[in-house]
Amino acid sequence: MPWLPRTFEHPPRAEVGSTHHLRPIAPGDVDLDLAAVMGSRERLFAIYGEHWGWPPEGMTREQDLEDLEHHAAEMRTNESFNYALFDDAETRLLGCVYIDQADDEAHDAVVSWWVVDAEAGGPLEAELATAVPRWLASEWPLQRVRYGVWAGE
Repeated sequence: MPWLPRTFEHPPRAEVGSTHHLRPIAPGDVDLDLAAVMGSRERLFAIYGEHWGWPPEGMTREQDLEDLEHHAAEMRTNESFNYALFDDAETRLLGCVYIDQADDEAHDAVVSWWVVDAEAGGPLEAELATAVPRWLASEWPLQRVRYGVWAGE
């Protein structure tokens, strides 16, 4: 059974506070993404490394571009979604939100996110934690969302 209706079109944007937004990440974001990911690599690997093996140490621009192309392909088929967190001018990528089909029968989706080290524990991360559940409830056909990387969290 599909986790999303066939006719579902993912939202193109979500506001996060008054000066930031989420939008689907694209291969053209590679330079901003690489800087954000590698600048926060140790903390991100502590969150995602055990399950995704990401981000790898010494990740290159080419590896990141391949990863972003993979995310774009998955979004086109509604397989999974990666939304990047940007400032309004889109001069800085400050984190990402992942929306994936759940790996258990009790949930529709599993959602996780991260922010760059400089924003961890701060007001932007708090705004994201408020905005994402509200956005999912209002614009996504999901009833049972699990927040976290894996079922044991």
